[in-house]
Amino acid sequence: MFRLFRAVLIRDLTLALRQKSDILNTVFFFIVVVTLVPLGIGPDQQLLRLIAPGVVWVAALLAALLSLPRLFANDFADGTLEQMLLSGEPLTVIVIAKVFAHWLTTGIPLTVISVVFALMFDLNAEVTVALITALFIGTPVLSLVGSVGAALTLGVRGGSVLTSLLVLPLYIPVLIFGAGAAEAVSVGVSSSAYFLIVGALTLFSLVVMPIATAAALRIAAE
Repeated sequence: MFRLFRAVLIRDLTLALRQKSDILNTVFFFIVVVTLVPLGIGPDQQLLRLIAPGVVWVAALLAALLSLPRLFANDFADGTLEQMLLSGEPLTVIVIAKVFAHWLTTGIPLTVISVVFALMFDLNAEVTVALITALFIGTPVLSLVGSVGAALTLGVRGGSVLTSLLVLPLYIPVLIFGAGAAEAVSVGVSSSAYFLIVGALTLFSLVVMPIATAAALRIAAE
């Protein structure tokens, strides 16, 4: 199972690096959304510090939605997904490897770039650490939950729109508690409860979502 996981992970990372435009589009979209907000809000530095965690999390959520179609669409189009289903290998392991590759090429870059935005919004060190930690712990939920929506809409016309409608309500808890962790630190309140909830959401998604995604992929292949 580990060799299967490693093989799928290396394959997906290699394909992602060959198609750098997909990763760059996601990162560029994230940058544009976050940088446009101060232009619309105005120069009030105190207000910008207050809304910064929520803005970064919303932008990360939307950027993750933009990147979801590449999870399974190419494999579905060229028949690779069908071969995976027929191979007899555990489909949940394949799904976890593909989702992990998606997180490495989406969640990690967005988390790293958020350090720059923390400086732009003039957040202090403690709030910045809380924001980055929450993103690191919580962005796997965006990939795991999104994989279910991406699998359910495979081959459907307008699938990206349907994916957004399916997964956006499921993103709300991690959005609230992920942004709330940094906001709690900014007002001097303990953020441990927020981190625990975000971690619990990630663990729950890691257990449940690969199974649901595997079932959705089998339905899509039929």
